[in-house]
Amino acid sequence: MSKGAFEGIRVVELAQWVFVPVAGALLADWGADVVHIEHLKGDPYRGLATQGIGSDRGGINLSMALANRGKRSIALDVQKEPGLAVLHELLASADVFLTNLRPAALERLGLDAEALRSRYPTLVYARGNGYGVRGPDANQAGYDASAFFARGGLAYILTPPERDQPIMQRGAMGDRNGAMALAFGISAALLERTRTGAGSVVDVSLLATAMWTLSSDILAALGGDNPVPAPADSRRMSFNPLVGSYRTKDHRHIQLVFLEADRYWSDFCRVIGREDLADDPRFVDLAARRSNAAECVALLDEEFGRRTFAEWKELLKGLDAPWAPVQSITELLDDPQVVANGYIGDVVIDGEPLYRLPAVPVQFNGSPPELQRAPEHGEHTETILAELGYTWDDISKLQEAGVIP
Repeated sequence: MSKGAFEGIRVVELAQWVFVPVAGALLADWGADVVHIEHLKGDPYRGLATQGIGSDRGGINLSMALANRGKRSIALDVQKEPGLAVLHELLASADVFLTNLRPAALERLGLDAEALRSRYPTLVYARGNGYGVRGPDANQAGYDASAFFARGGLAYILTPPERDQPIMQRGAMGDRNGAMALAFGISAALLERTRTGAGSVVDVSLLATAMWTLSSDILAALGGDNPVPAPADSRRMSFNPLVGSYRTKDHRHIQLVFLEADRYWSDFCRVIGREDLADDPRFVDLAARRSNAAECVALLDEEFGRRTFAEWKELLKGLDAPWAPVQSITELLDDPQVVANGYIGDVVIDGEPLYRLPAVPVQFNGSPPELQRAPEHGEHTETILAELGYTWDDISKLQEAGVIP
């Protein structure tokens, strides 16, 4: 690869906020020319104040940067006929049309899948939405906190029953997961086009993304069970007390995930200096520990409470088993695995690192992509119009008509 796997692919993105624009950013990471069409007022995500990383940051809007890195921005009013004509000129040279406009809005603009596939038969038409393109709620507005987290079941299943209000999700969880699925779908459609010569329609919804995320619970429900939220401390009723978190002396936590519990039990007992527990009839195997789960959990609570978080991390280094420290986000930034694998990248401007962003989780040949900055609102409007053959006189007329800023 030179710049990336998608070098030479043009993506025209008529989208805003997070879900679908992040899919475009992932394609841009690997070399696609992504043209982000913004309203004359700008993508509303530019104005969102959130967690001190958006418009409330007082500098670079990192939220906007993450969702739009590596793209070009054109400010264009596609609701006016000359603006729509510019969009069609872009589509004539595009490989992918990427949008999160709702079905009714796309149809009003003549940008529905049927119309564009008829006009541009090789175009990959990719759309992300809240609830899917069919059904009574196809045109209902949906953000990830509503379509993914609330309606998609995560708020219900993750909220302990003793809590009065559902827990809140972290920012854009569903959006960024859905974006990965949408980028995957686009990649598959482009591959199929190399074999058939024809474009296709790619659909991803936040609701479907939630259901995929909760596949284990969905499978249980399909089997006739009724998955319900687990109480805050469900370890004492667990089939396996060696799957769960345990609090350390300094009130931090260590997560054990000994799914093959009998495989690890003896070594675990040895490492923590409790060889006597390995042959204790109450805990000698999975069946015994299940029958005495509350007792086993109480004993492990006591053991973990004897050492600090740092002491446990050092101690368990000698155990070849699946465990992990429950880290804070700040600790995650300096995690040696994060650093060694380049999971956070620098955006470099004029040879100087300007800010850092999480990299796309996908790496090629052992390397993450080189991260590019996000464009300013409408930064490339005139450049893109010139590429389409517009003269300065043409551009001035579009400005006078209120089609571009």
